[in-house]
Amino acid sequence: MKKAILNMRLAAFAALSMVAGVALSQPGDYPTRPIRLVVGYPAGGASDVAARIVSQKLSERLGQSVVVDNRPGSAGNIGADAVAKATADGYTLLLGTISLAVNPSLYPKMSYDPAKDLRAVSMISSTPFLLVTNPSAPYVSVSALLDAARRDPGAINYATAGNGSGSHLFTALFTKTAGISLTHVPYKGAAPAMNDVLGNQIPLTFDNIMTTLPLVKSGKLRAIAVSSGTRSSVAPDIPTLSESGVKGFDASAWFGLFAPAGTPPDRIRRLNAELAEVLKDRQVADKLLQLGAEPVHSSPEQFEKFFLEEIRKWKEVVRDARIQVD
Repeated sequence: MKKAILNMRLAAFAALSMVAGVALSQPGDYPTRPIRLVVGYPAGGASDVAARIVSQKLSERLGQSVVVDNRPGSAGNIGADAVAKATADGYTLLLGTISLAVNPSLYPKMSYDPAKDLRAVSMISSTPFLLVTNPSAPYVSVSALLDAARRDPGAINYATAGNGSGSHLFTALFTKTAGISLTHVPYKGAAPAMNDVLGNQIPLTFDNIMTTLPLVKSGKLRAIAVSSGTRSSVAPDIPTLSESGVKGFDASAWFGLFAPAGTPPDRIRRLNAELAEVLKDRQVADKLLQLGAEPVHSSPEQFEKFFLEEIRKWKEVVRDARIQVD
C-alpha cells in the first residue's frame, strides 16, 4: 500500500514537473535571459550604431538585456555565419544589412545560405543612395546625364569604393535599368573615391545619403536623384530616379533583424511585435534618421518576401555586370 502511494506521488511529481516545463516554454515567458545581437561589422560603424540604438529600447521592452556582439570580417559573412549556426531559440539574433542579400552572388563558396539558414524577423530601416556629381560637371539632371551617355557610350566615368561595393552595385543597376554604358573607376575605399569626385577628377558617383547629403547642402556636390522608389523624408526636394526617367528604379541599403532558421514562430512574433513598438519611439526614429536610415517595420512574411527578392535582384546585377570582388 505504502509502495503504491509512493508510486502515485512520484507520478504526480513527474506530471507537475512536465507541466512546469511546458509553462517555462510558453511564449509569454520569453526571454528569460539576455539576448545576443550579432553585428558583422566593427564597433563605431553605421551597422553597429543602428544596432545599439535599437537594442537599448528593445531591452526595455523585452525585460532582458540585448547585448551587441561585433563579429566583423568578410563583408559581414563571419557574423552572419555565427548566427546561422547558432541554436534556434531566439537568444541569438543578427543585425542584417543589404550585404546579406548580395554576398551569395559575390562569394559563391560561403559556409551558409542566408535564404535557408536565417529567418527574417522584421525590417528595421531603409537608407537610399544619392546619385551625385561634381558641381562643375555638365550633368545638372538625370536626363542630361542620360543624353550624354547615349551620345557617347562609355565616355563618362564613375567612381566607386571598389569592385562589389554598394556604389558599384547601385551604378550597375542604374546603367542596366537605364540602358546606358558608363566606365567604372574602382578605388580602394569610399573616401578616395569621394575625394576625386569632389576634386572633379571623376564626375559622378553613388553613395549613401548620410555621407553625401551634408556635401550637397554645403554646395560641394550636386545631387541629381535619390535611389529609392519614393523621395526621402530627409531630402524631399531631390527627385527619384524613377520619376527622372529611369522607370521602376528602386534600390536602398537596409537594416533588418534575423534569427536562425527554426526559431520558434511565437518567439519570432514576439520579437517582431516589440520591434514595431521600438521603431515607433520618437527618439529611436530620430537617431536612425541621423544615420540616413528611415525606420521601416514589416511583418516576418513581408520581410522574408522582400529579402528573397533582394537576393534575386542583386544576383542578376552581379551576373549581368560580371562583378567580381578583388
